[in-house]
Amino acid sequence: MTIIFKQLESVLALPDKKRFDHFVKVVADRQEVWGLYQGGWALAATNDGVTVFPLWPAKDYAQLCAVCEWEGYEPRLITLAELMDDLFPKLKKDGVLPGVFFKPEGKGMTPSVDDFNMALVSELQKY
Repeated sequence: MTIIFKQLESVLALPDKKRFDHFVKVVADRQEVWGLYQGGWALAATNDGVTVFPLWPAKDYAQLCAVCEWEGYEPRLITLAELMDDLFPKLKKDGVLPGVFFKPEGKGMTPSVDDFNMALVSELQKY
């Protein structure tokens, strides 16, 4: 799915919490998230050095962030089942935070795995 430029701009301009809510709704609806991959997943870090696994709700948003240290990385789809059944337990075990909806010029939200999972489960119950 290609997102029109005006929609990209308006969603990226949202405050972190609203972008997080949008992310959860889109992921629940489409049953997928996107990461960046090039021989391994793109990672980031919080200001205090905790490793972060960035995720986006659509390929277009991930592609916008394939710059600077992630130049050459390509968007890669992660199904909702893979996210919840495989990735969440691995992130929690390894002490890695999910990075929700990074922007090209800044970081995204870094909820705990449990908080992110609960938000998704809550949204999925509406379907």
